[in-house]
Amino acid sequence: MPFDYSLDFDHIDFREHPELYRVGRGEQGVLLVEPYKSEILPYWRFKTPEIARESSDKIFELFLSYKDQKDFVGMDMARKFLQMGYTRARRYTNYKGGRKYDEDGAVKERQNDPVKAKSAAIFKEKWKQAREDEEYLAMKHEHQKKYG
Repeated sequence: MPFDYSLDFDHIDFREHPELYRVGRGEQGVLLVEPYKSEILPYWRFKTPEIARESSDKIFELFLSYKDQKDFVGMDMARKFLQMGYTRARRYTNYKGGRKYDEDGAVKERQNDPVKAKSAAIFKEKWKQAREDEEYLAMKHEHQKKYG
């Protein structure tokens, strides 16, 4: 079932109402679903490999904490932030300033920033750990079966 953008995200606590949460595709809803956004976002950084390591370790720690609490929505949101760390760092690897398009809408020439590439690789590894976690996968399947 697709991510439902029609929900009143300003007023829904998804910890209290996990039945309203839909996994969606990729990073959908990563900056909408509370209280998880507010719990995870302060740790999400990728400017340097050192910062990316600290950030991805902390977010993965939150993933494991949500797992201990049997909180699938929290686990999925942490997974989405790890994925977003990878995709955003890759965007900055390929395009200075993270902007793919110029002011006229044309695609800018690609570059290769090796520092951002290392940050992306760090996030990719933690994202892989999260998305392949057996308990996460079982909880995801159960959530989707139960709620769509």
